[in-house]
Amino acid sequence: MIRVLLVDDHPVVREGIRGMLSAEADLDIVGDAASGPEAVARVTELRPDVVLMDLRMPGGDGVAATERIGAEHPGTHVLVLTTYDTDTDILRAVEAGATGYLLKDTPRAELVEAVRAAARGETVLSGRLAGKLVTGMRDRAAPAAPGLSPREVEVLRLAADGLTNAAIGRTLHISATTVKTHLMRVYEKLGVGDRTSAVSRAIRRGLLPGA
Repeated sequence: MIRVLLVDDHPVVREGIRGMLSAEADLDIVGDAASGPEAVARVTELRPDVVLMDLRMPGGDGVAATERIGAEHPGTHVLVLTTYDTDTDILRAVEAGATGYLLKDTPRAELVEAVRAAARGETVLSGRLAGKLVTGMRDRAAPAAPGLSPREVEVLRLAADGLTNAAIGRTLHISATTVKTHLMRVYEKLGVGDRTSAVSRAIRRGLLPGA
C-alpha cells in the first residue's frame, strides 16, 4: 500500500482528490492538512510515502514545507499539485526537493500513476511543465548582464515604445547612427540579437524600471 497525505487549504479540493484516489486498491489516504506547517507535523505523525502538496496556502507556504519534509523525512516524497504553472514556481518547488509537479487539471488516471511513480522516487513532470523548468533553469544559470548606462536605458525604453532609430534620435537630440551604436552595445550586454529580445530580457532582469 502507498500511504498518501493530502495538503490543500480548500476542504472541497481535498475531498475531491480523496475521492479520485480512494478507489485505487494500492493507495491509502492516511490523512490531510490545510497548510505547510500542518503538513510537516502530519508527516511526522503519519509517515506517508507520498505527500500531494499545494503550493500557495494562507497558513504556510508549500515550498517551505517541501524543503522541511525532505530534510526531516527523506523517505517521504512530495508531489506538488497546484494551479500555478510559472517557471519560477516549478523551479522553486523542484529546488526545494519536490519529486514532481502536476497541475490540478491533471486527468485522474495520470494523477494516480504520478502518485505511484512518486512513491518509487521517480520524477513526475508533464512535457509542458518540463519545458518551463528547463527555461527557468537556463535563465537562472545565465550570467548576470552588465548594467546599462543611463543613455542606453533611455534608448531601449524608447525602442520598447516602438520608435524607430531616427525617431529615438530626434527625441534624445542625437543622430540615428548614435542610437544604433547604443542599441548594439545593449544587445552585446544582454546577449541578444534584436530590439524585441533586448526589451524582453531587460524587463525580466529589472534593467528597465517601471516597464
